[in-house]
Amino acid sequence: MKTLEHQIEEAARLVAESKRIIVFTGAGVSTESGIPDFRGPEGLWSKYDPEDFTIERFLSDRDVRKKHWQLLTGNEFIVADAKPNPAHYAITALQEMGKLYGIVTQNVDGLHQKAGVLENLVFQLHGDLSHAKCLGCSCRYPIEEVKGWLAGGVDEPECPSCRGMLKPDAVFFGEQLPFEVLMESEQRSRNCDLCIVLGSTLVVYPAATMPLHAIRTGAKLVIINMGPTAMDELATVRIEGKAGEVMPVIVKKAKEKVR
Repeated sequence: MKTLEHQIEEAARLVAESKRIIVFTGAGVSTESGIPDFRGPEGLWSKYDPEDFTIERFLSDRDVRKKHWQLLTGNEFIVADAKPNPAHYAITALQEMGKLYGIVTQNVDGLHQKAGVLENLVFQLHGDLSHAKCLGCSCRYPIEEVKGWLAGGVDEPECPSCRGMLKPDAVFFGEQLPFEVLMESEQRSRNCDLCIVLGSTLVVYPAATMPLHAIRTGAKLVIINMGPTAMDELATVRIEGKAGEVMPVIVKKAKEKVR
C-alpha cells in the first residue's frame, strides 16, 4: 500500500504535468470553512423537512417563502462570516499557475470566488446561496443586501427593479440544474487532462457525472476525501484526508516540479 507521502508526490507530479485541470468540489470543502453539510448525520436535512425546499412549495406557499427568508437571516444555511480555507486558496494557486481549466462545484457558498478564482471559471451546479434572484427580470442581489431588507422588517422581499418574486439563487428540489452551467461543466470535463475531486462522495447526480466524463476522454483522476467515494476504484491517485490539509501540499510540490 502506498504511503500518504508517495500519494501526494504522485498527485503533485500529475498537477505539474497537466495543462487543463478541472477541480470538482463537494460539501467536504465547505465544511472545513464551518459551513454545515446538508446530507450528513447532523446535516440540515436532519433538522428540516426537505419537502419545504421544493420549488413547487416555494412558489405556491407564502408561509414557506417566509420560512425560507427567516432561515436565511440566521447562520444555519449561510454562515455570514465564512471564509475560504486552505483548500480554496490551493485551487486559486492552480489558477495563478495557469493550469486551472475550471471548478465544477456542488457547493452554494461562493467561497471559490472569495478566494480569488475568476467568476468565469466557477461552475456552480446547484446554484449560489450568496445571492438572491428575481424570478421576473432575473436581477441578482447579494444575500447580505437582502438580509438588510429583512432586518428592516420586510418578511418577504421583492425585486426593487420590477417588484417580482425573489428566490435564493440555489437549486431547489424539483428544479432543473442551470442548463448553461451544466453544459459548460460537461464540455470542460471532457476536455481536461486532470480531474481533482475534493470533499465529495460522488453519489449526487448529475453532478457526479463530471469526473466520469473526464476519465472517459483520457484524463487522470485524483480523489481527496474523508471516507470512501463511489469512484475510488477509478482514481489514478486516491488520498484519504482533508482537502484543506492535503491540497496545499500537493500544489506546493507541483510548483517545485515546474520551476
